Amino acid sequence: MIIDDQHYDVIIVGTGAGGGTLARKLAPSGKRILLLERGDAMPLEEQNISNVDIFQKQRYHAPEQWYDGEGEPFTPQMKYAIGGNTKIYGAALQRMRERDFETVNHQDGISPEWCLKYADLEPYYAEAEAMYQVHGQSGVDPTEPPRSGDFTYPAIAHAPTIQPVVEGIAKRGCHPYPLPISLSLREDDPTGDAEVFGVTPALDFGNVTLKTSAKVMGILTNPSGTAAKAVQAEINGQPYLFLADIIVLACGAINSAVLLLRSANEKHPTGLANGSDQVGRNLMKIQMSSIVEVTAQPNSGKFPRSVGVNDYYWGDGQFSYPMGHIQNMGGVLQDAIFAESPPVLSLITKFMPNFGLKQLATRSIAWWAMTEVLPDPKNRVEVKDGKLYLHFAANNAEAHDRLVYRWLDVLKAVEKDSSLFSRSGMHPRGEVPLPVVANQCGTCVMGTDPDTSVLDINCRAHELDNLYVVDSSFFPSSSSVGPALTVIANALRVGEHLLERLR
Repeated sequence: MIIDDQHYDVIIVGTGAGGGTLARKLAPSGKRILLLERGDAMPLEEQNISNVDIFQKQRYHAPEQWYDGEGEPFTPQMKYAIGGNTKIYGAALQRMRERDFETVNHQDGISPEWCLKYADLEPYYAEAEAMYQVHGQSGVDPTEPPRSGDFTYPAIAHAPTIQPVVEGIAKRGCHPYPLPISLSLREDDPTGDAEVFGVTPALDFGNVTLKTSAKVMGILTNPSGTAAKAVQAEINGQPYLFLADIIVLACGAINSAVLLLRSANEKHPTGLANGSDQVGRNLMKIQMSSIVEVTAQPNSGKFPRSVGVNDYYWGDGQFSYPMGHIQNMGGVLQDAIFAESPPVLSLITKFMPNFGLKQLATRSIAWWAMTEVLPDPKNRVEVKDGKLYLHFAANNAEAHDRLVYRWLDVLKAVEKDSSLFSRSGMHPRGEVPLPVVANQCGTCVMGTDPDTSVLDINCRAHELDNLYVVDSSFFPSSSSVGPALTVIANALRVGEHLLERLR
C-alpha cells in the first residue's frame, strides 16, 4: 500500500453538489485540501446531452451492478465524474418551501420536522444561487419562501414552443413561474454544475489537490474509534492511504451510506457512525412521473426547462394533503432521466406508425410530476456479502396520482383551445423506475438525538469527532422539489463551520 506523504487538513470524498461546493468554500483558507473522485473528467460531448442519443441508456449508467430488494441485479443511472451527478442533472435549483422544514401531515404519514430551519439556511440559499449563477424571478410562485433578495441573474425565456402553453396554463387559474436554472453563461457548455462552479475554481488555489479514478474503499479510525484518521482508496488498481484531520463524505446518499457500512471495525461493528442503526435507512427519492403531450408540429426536442407550477404543492380544495410540484421537462431529447422511464413514446406509435423514436420525441412536450416520498426505515441501503442492495418502495402514492390527474385536467383544457397539439387525446406517462436514483436523499439523517440520527446539526457524525457528510444523506425528509440547491446551500453552511474549526 502507498501511504501519501502529505497530511491533509481536509479530505473530501466526492466532487458533486456537496463535495465540489465545499471545496470551493474552503479553498481560500489556504488549508491543505484533497478531493478524491471515483470518476474522471466527463467529455464535453457527453455533458451536452442534446448532442447525443440519450436513448442509448447505458451512456449515463455507472459501471457496476447493484441489486433490488428481490435480489435482481441492475445498473444505476448515475455518473462517476468530476462534478458527480450534476453533470447530467437538469440544473433546476429550487429552494425547499419554508413549511418543508416543519412537521407536515401527508395522507400516508408524517414528514418530520428538521432541526435546521429555513431561516437558518436562507443566507446560504442566496449564496448558493449566486455561486451557481441561478437564473430566476421571485414573486411569481405563490408558495415561494421568504427571500433576502432577488435572483442575481434574470429568468431564462420560455422557448417559442412553450410560451403559448405557459399562457394557457395561467388562464386556467394556475401560477406558472420561471424555473430557477443554473447556467454557466458559456456557449460551449451552458449548464451549470459542481465542476464549473465548485471544483475548477477551487483548483485555482494551490492548496487544493484533486485525484481522479480514486475509488474509496473505507474509512479508518483511531484505535478508540472516536475519530476518523485516514481514507483508503484504489487509484488505477493501486491501494493508497491518505491521512487527514477532517474527513468529509460527499458520495451521494446511497454511496456515502455504503462507505460507512463497509468501514465497520471492532469499535463500530455495524458500520461507522451506525450505533443508532440508522445508516442506510430512510432512503428517499422523489416519486416522478413523466407526462407527454403530442404536438401537431415538430419542435427541436432540445429546448430548456423553464417553467414550474406549485399550485398543488400543499393540496387544493378537493384534497387537503400535499400533492407536489410540476415542471416542464425541456426538450425530450436532452433529458437523461426521461430515457429511463418506461417507453412512453412507444404508446404514440399506434397513431403515428411511420415515425421513428426521434421523430416522436420532436413532436412531444413533456412534464415531470414530482411528489414527496416519506421516510421509511424499510427503504434502505444494505451491504451483504460485498453487494449493494436497494430496498425501496415508493409511498404517498395516492397524492402522486392525484397530482398527475390534476395536471392532466389542466393540459387537456389548454389543448382544447390550442392548435399546437394533435387531437389524438393521448397523454402517455410513465413512472421513473428504481435504477434512476436521481433526487436520492436520507440514509444518514441529521438530528439532535444520537439514538435516532446519524449526524448532528453541523452534519458531523455523532460518534466520530471529525467525520462529516455533506451530500443529501442528511435530509430528514425529501420535499417535492429536487434536493440539489439545498445540498449546495448546506455545504456552504457546513463549510463556514469547518472554517471556524480549522482556525
